[in-house]
Amino acid sequence: VQLQASGGGPVQAGDSLRLSCVASRRTFSNNALAWFRQAPGKEREFVASIDYRSSTTKYADSVKARFIISRENAKNTVYLQMNSLKPEDTAAYYCAASLYSSVSTDSGNYRCWGHGTLVTVSS
Repeated sequence: VQLQASGGGPVQAGDSLRLSCVASRRTFSNNALAWFRQAPGKEREFVASIDYRSSTTKYADSVKARFIISRENAKNTVYLQMNSLKPEDTAAYYCAASLYSSVSTDSGNYRCWGHGTLVTVSS
């Protein structure tokens, strides 16, 4: 496994969580990174993306102003700070590395995926 996500768990609505994703065996410092999520019975959806030098980020409308994506290339790590969590944020969250250096919402641009970390938000 080249990407390993962690930090998920059960929380209450309004709580915060920070997800981390560490890349091993290779560096992704020249690649955009992203978080996607998949709720039970639903298709995988884009959450947030960050370009290779952290100069540009993009968010899904549903998480804008609540979630923050960041990265530390020296640690081969990407983060997702999730604030004001809602029950509809319940999903398995996946990190992914893009083929490209710029942000993208298209899952087809991402070729390296980590195992998901489950976030459960109760009301």
